[in-house]
Amino acid sequence: MKRLLVYMLAGMSLIGTSCSDFLETIPHDALSPSTTWQTEADAEKFLIGCYDGWADESGILYWDCGSDFGFNYHIHEGWRNIGNGSMTASNQVAGYYSFSMIRRCNDFLTNIANIEFAEESKKNNMIGQVKTIRAYQYFLMNWIYGGVPIIESYETAEEAQVPRNSEEEVKNFIYNELDEAIPMLYDAPEASGYIAKGTALALNMRASLFYGDYQRAKDAAKAIMDLGIYELDPSYENLFTLAGQNSKEIIASVQHDENLYSNWMIATMYNNADGGWSSMVPTQNLVDTYEMSNGLTKEEAGSGYDATHPFANRDPRMAMTVLYPGMDWVGLTGKTILNTLDATIDGAKNPNYPDDADNASKTALTWAKYLNPYTQYGDIWSTNAQPIVFRYAEVLLSYAEAENELNGPSAEVYNLLNQVRNRVGMPDVDQNKYNNQAKLRELIRRERSVELAGEGLRRQDIIRWKDDSGKMLAETVLNGPLTRVVGTVNTSEPDPTKRATISGTALVENRAFASYNRYLPIPQSAIDKNPNLKQNEGY
Repeated sequence: MKRLLVYMLAGMSLIGTSCSDFLETIPHDALSPSTTWQTEADAEKFLIGCYDGWADESGILYWDCGSDFGFNYHIHEGWRNIGNGSMTASNQVAGYYSFSMIRRCNDFLTNIANIEFAEESKKNNMIGQVKTIRAYQYFLMNWIYGGVPIIESYETAEEAQVPRNSEEEVKNFIYNELDEAIPMLYDAPEASGYIAKGTALALNMRASLFYGDYQRAKDAAKAIMDLGIYELDPSYENLFTLAGQNSKEIIASVQHDENLYSNWMIATMYNNADGGWSSMVPTQNLVDTYEMSNGLTKEEAGSGYDATHPFANRDPRMAMTVLYPGMDWVGLTGKTILNTLDATIDGAKNPNYPDDADNASKTALTWAKYLNPYTQYGDIWSTNAQPIVFRYAEVLLSYAEAENELNGPSAEVYNLLNQVRNRVGMPDVDQNKYNNQAKLRELIRRERSVELAGEGLRRQDIIRWKDDSGKMLAETVLNGPLTRVVGTVNTSEPDPTKRATISGTALVENRAFASYNRYLPIPQSAIDKNPNLKQNEGY
């Protein structure tokens, strides 16, 4: 199905001034709302402006670099300082403190009230979409920075210079927005790319789970299940390819068209030899988190784990998520065996050797999600890749986590986990081993971590998850050296998972995480514009 929203956004960008710029700079001082907000068609045009950049696309791909599962080498991209704990208010840190999208949504919600619609349900559906977008923006800022100003309307820059609301106040604002939006929305999108009830419920679910409001999270997840629209895709690997974009598992994704509204960020993920920058890469920590194919962790007796061949006999999702040394790969130069371990190959310098070039993966690993197969793209710098914002597996895992925290262990939790595991051929949960709430919590966290790896949720999870002492998990897994494996690749070995022979590790970087790193620093530029803002502690 052609994506209507993509073509409308592309059309806006072809005009001299983009819809985004128009909505940010013009309504209050150039064109009167009385002349630009008169018909349903006018509202539809401004609705498209609220969608332009609504989802956190860069974060979906980059956020794991701020966790133990990912690494960003290029400091100017803004994520390396998040991962190693060297953030300040003025250095290179990815920025989420922005009210431009909220301003667009505010303008829309103010002006649509004056338009008569032939069908009130259509008007309400549009309002519900914009309220969801606004709630998503506030959720991102509130989670990342703590409390931020709640600004529903302002005419001048001076009026926006207000102090921060508390985190609790912003959370409640987000909840209220979603509680109002959800009944307004259609059950299914009116066209591909538009927000429907499932997206608002998924945001409600994620926010509630992050804030520890487990009953609310469980109820939202159950409401998505009850819609009967979404289901697990039979192929996990298919979800992250062009062929899988219409999967019933996908609740919301960022829309693109390779010719009119392309996604160039995919190219930055590829390794050096394939023309990429290795901007965001997975780590060995992620590989080590996967269970063995028999359902045991690599540390358990009888697991069959071999440290010299760490990629062998693992959860099938590992090879669907990570491009590892020794695997078969069809890239820029055609069919080959991926080698990121040897400095030279057949006497020539290896462009993918971690120390060879800035654009070589420093962890010796590359993401497979969205990148495999390489041949699906005609031009990796102009793709139709659609990064997933919400998908049904997250719903099942969120319900399982909330249910376990409320009532676990329970048959519901085991059943949901088995659905996710069985999809990729992993065995059922061993109920004799995971027989109490604490043990089941450990499994749920691991299952969520590997299922959603590379999808921008790992840092948020290790911040919200606590150990038995109440300390953030991030304080353990993000303090200390980040390492990669070293060794050699034997191309004559027929088993791809055993071609790499690992002999040790090498340092990628030293990392630190202080308790105040729970929040990012508010950018100094934002404080300069609004002197009423108070910086987060520690920065």
